Amino acid sequence: MDPIKSTSDLIGEREQNLSSKAYEVLLKMLINRELPVNTVLQERRLAELLNISRTPVRDALNRLENEGFIIRTGGRTPVVKEFSIRELIETLHVRRTLESEAASLAAGRVPTAELDAIEAGIRKLLADDSPSPQEDWEVDSRLHSAVAQYSGNLLLMQYIESLRLKTRMFNMRQVPERFLSGHQEHLEIIAALRNGDGEGARAAVAKHIDNVRESIVRRLSQL
Repeated sequence: MDPIKSTSDLIGEREQNLSSKAYEVLLKMLINRELPVNTVLQERRLAELLNISRTPVRDALNRLENEGFIIRTGGRTPVVKEFSIRELIETLHVRRTLESEAASLAAGRVPTAELDAIEAGIRKLLADDSPSPQEDWEVDSRLHSAVAQYSGNLLLMQYIESLRLKTRMFNMRQVPERFLSGHQEHLEIIAALRNGDGEGARAAVAKHIDNVRESIVRRLSQL
């Protein structure tokens, strides 16, 4: 029989749950740019916004800082970090390495029903005259998450998810030409996964991320 939890244990669990909730909400706000670059993140105001105490907000901010989403200014006040182009290119390089390996491992493991649903979502987007950026991200994320998940390697999955979120901190709408070609590449990845073709899946993911990087570099050279 489990021992009865003390009041302090229960309070600790509640604070931990609130910290996780605060982290998830703040991360979503960062990703969706509801908190723009260089926004000052004041504990008190965020606590009022989330209707919780400052302690879980502080814990969430510390976690976001450790993960590289926010930084501390000279006065130790946390602000939303502005990612450099160099960081983006380096992130994509690491993603290429990790996601290519994950795709190779996931080939033949992703359930057919899941691949069917992702493919249907892609084809719906391609047929839409004005696809929603949010739906576009959700479909993209579902495929990349499936590749990571069905690699069977938990640590690999966690690294990939973190890097994908950092990539999304950039405004990818600056490269709209990637919409059609990007989803066509997604379909190539799906085909390889369906066929259990590990090397084909590896190559398709590497090609996809290489093309993302090249499009960004090309666009920057035109500025």
